Amino acid sequence: MLKSLSIRNVVLIDKLDLDLSSGFTVLSGETGAGKSILLDSLGFLLGQRADVAMIRQGCDKLVVNAVFECQKKNETLQHLCNEHDLDIGDEIMISRTLTQDGRGKIFFNDQPITLKLLKEIGGCLVEVHGQFDNQGLLNTETHLTVLDAYGNYGAVIGKVKQSFEDYKIARDEREKAEESLREAQENEENLIHWIKEFAQVKPQENELAELEQKRRYAMNSEKIIEGLQAAYNALYRQTTGVPDFLRQAQAMLARVNAVTEDKYAAIYEMLDTALVNTQEAAGEIESSLNEINLNQDEINALEERLFTLKDLARKHHTTVDELPTVWRELEAKIACLEHGRNDLSELQAKEAKAWENYKKQAQDLHQMRQEAAARLDAGVMSELPALKMEKAQFKTQITLKEENKWNERGGDEVCFLVSTNSGTPFGNLSKIASGGELSRFMLALKVNLGQVGAVETMIFDEVDAGIGGATAQAVGEKLAKLGKVKQVMVVTHSPQVAAFGEHHFKVEKFTTDGTTVTTVRLLSNIEKQEEIARMLSGEVISDEARAAARVLIGA
Repeated sequence: MLKSLSIRNVVLIDKLDLDLSSGFTVLSGETGAGKSILLDSLGFLLGQRADVAMIRQGCDKLVVNAVFECQKKNETLQHLCNEHDLDIGDEIMISRTLTQDGRGKIFFNDQPITLKLLKEIGGCLVEVHGQFDNQGLLNTETHLTVLDAYGNYGAVIGKVKQSFEDYKIARDEREKAEESLREAQENEENLIHWIKEFAQVKPQENELAELEQKRRYAMNSEKIIEGLQAAYNALYRQTTGVPDFLRQAQAMLARVNAVTEDKYAAIYEMLDTALVNTQEAAGEIESSLNEINLNQDEINALEERLFTLKDLARKHHTTVDELPTVWRELEAKIACLEHGRNDLSELQAKEAKAWENYKKQAQDLHQMRQEAAARLDAGVMSELPALKMEKAQFKTQITLKEENKWNERGGDEVCFLVSTNSGTPFGNLSKIASGGELSRFMLALKVNLGQVGAVETMIFDEVDAGIGGATAQAVGEKLAKLGKVKQVMVVTHSPQVAAFGEHHFKVEKFTTDGTTVTTVRLLSNIEKQEEIARMLSGEVISDEARAAARVLIGA
């Protein structure tokens, strides 16, 4: 529920603070007084497009704030807030500003939010119905949404959507398998040839690096032999080598240790270790020299293997390192060809099962929609006599589309049909109903829809346009009825409608010292009576108009 609205520097409004109540609230005033500015300000707050022309002349920015009472049953709003980590309590404060350079800020309980999110939140809090808003009912594409909102079977709609998604996944898997099988069949001859070629070559993982390392080693074998031979010669130079020098040094130390009680035994051991390591190193060098093969055939074989691998990689537009992967993929395609029909049969069965599950869910939803349609039809029909449409009829037509046109919302096509006179055939709202009739049909729908919707505040902007007398009085009665379960605000020029208001605000425009200002004030009971009398008679209020106003208010 909208508890308060604060407006600063919006067109003719300098400063305005409104405290609002539940029930049926009326806003009236002379044409041009600024009623539309109020609605534009509220629309701006709820996410409508910003226009710097709204900023009051001579001001840098405009500010609109509102406080809403939060209803726990508004699950959509709760979900939005949870999804975007917004703090939500018993009250919600929304603030939006706009500066002359077109920039603005939006806050939800002091947390900044985007315009897109503001629109979503605004749609959860307030419904605004202009005098031409009933045109939405002329679009049959909206009728399914309206019926589902009335039916209040969101959980079933969720199951239908999920089961349709499951069916789509199964269908996509089947189509992908069919495509793979078709490709495999088309390339079967090539696949067999390619796999034979790969089987002959047998590319291995990381083979390129290993081959190139061996190739480098083989190509530099002479340098390696020279280096190893030089190292060996350094250890065993001519007749005397490093081991002989080490043994001589040990012999000298042994004599010293004999007369010093092994004082230098540690050095002797170090020389002994050096002698062992030297001999082992010489042996390793000798073994390595014996292992090195200068066979040109081996080098040629390495070169040929590298050429074969690179040639195969070029043929398949890949790298040598990726050849094992390509080989596996080719074998997988052959396997798909060999086993694809069995796999496809399983996927077809899975798809059929998913479709049957979805179809059952959609049929359950279809049944629930028919039941909701019967309730809605009865509800709308019960409202029409009081709206002076005793001979009119309303019917919700639900048609099952062809199965190939079913979607995540099921297979139903919904259309609201009306007959305005006895004996006339039913037809679409856009072709049958006049402007006044359309407004009343819309109101009858809203009275019924308002009982189940989560949105607590409904604003009607001159939806009583084009009707008067007893019909306008009936409209006022229905709005008052709706005000028992919702916060209803109506901008009206109709005294018959205004008479039913629990709270009556008057929008007035004053010019002082060349400055025009719009104000809004809550009327007392006496002032309400005077305002309705003005609405009846015009600028000069007669005693007869006052008497008529008293009758309307007391009716």
